[in-house]
Amino acid sequence: METLTKAWYFHKGTSKKQRDVTLMKEHRMEYGNTGNCFDLALWLLDEFKNDGITAFPIGSKFHSDEAHVAVVALDEKGNRYLCDLGDQWLQPILVEENNEDYTNEKVKGFFPAAEIQVQTRDQNHIEILYHRPNGKVSKQLFDLTPIERDVFLQGAEYSQNHVYPKPLFECRVPYKNEIAHWEFFHWESFLSTSEGLHEGDQTDSIEHWVNMIHEKSGYQKEFIYEALSKYR
Repeated sequence: METLTKAWYFHKGTSKKQRDVTLMKEHRMEYGNTGNCFDLALWLLDEFKNDGITAFPIGSKFHSDEAHVAVVALDEKGNRYLCDLGDQWLQPILVEENNEDYTNEKVKGFFPAAEIQVQTRDQNHIEILYHRPNGKVSKQLFDLTPIERDVFLQGAEYSQNHVYPKPLFECRVPYKNEIAHWEFFHWESFLSTSEGLHEGDQTDSIEHWVNMIHEKSGYQKEFIYEALSKYR
C-alpha cells in the first residue's frame, strides 16, 4: 500500500485521477507498482467478481485525508470476511457474531506484528483491537455497511485528487519465521515484528529510498525516483 503512485499519476494531467483496474494492471506490469487503499480495494473487488465471490466495499471518513476503504467478502453461507489490503492484513478474518473460534480472543496470523481481537458492537459494527509486542493496544472501528459503488468511486476520486505531502509506502516482508510490516513514511523507515518495533534509516536522500523501496518491492527504480521527486 503506497501513495507514491497517487503522486506520480496525479501529475500526468488526466482529468480522472482514479485509475480503472485495466490501467492499474498495465501499470503493474510496466512499473511494478500498486497504489493506495482505494486502488487495492477496487482491484480486489474486480478479482472477487471474476471468481464469482460476492463482495462489497466498506469505508470511513470519505472526502477527507483520513479516508480508508476495505472490502467485505461473503462465503457460500453468507458469512462476512474483512479483507483489508490497505492496512496490510495477512489474510481475511471472519467478523460474524457467532464465530466461536476467535471472536473476543487474541489471535495470531491475521495481522503483521500484532495479535488481534474482533469485538462485535452490533450487526454492522465491529472493533478490532491490535495487541503490539510492547503491550500497547490500538483500536479501529469498522462499519460493515455496504457502500454503493458510485459513492465509493466518488470517495476514491476525491482521495486521488488530494496528495498528502508526506510519502508513504507499506509492505509485508519475510522476517525470521514470520511476516513483518515494513513502512517508509516521510523519509524514515520502520520494521514492525513480533519482537517489537525496529527503527530503520532516516534520510532525505531520494537515491537511498529508491534503492530501499526497490529492494523491498521490486518497483521499477525510475518510477520510484519520479514519484518521490513529486514530494520534494
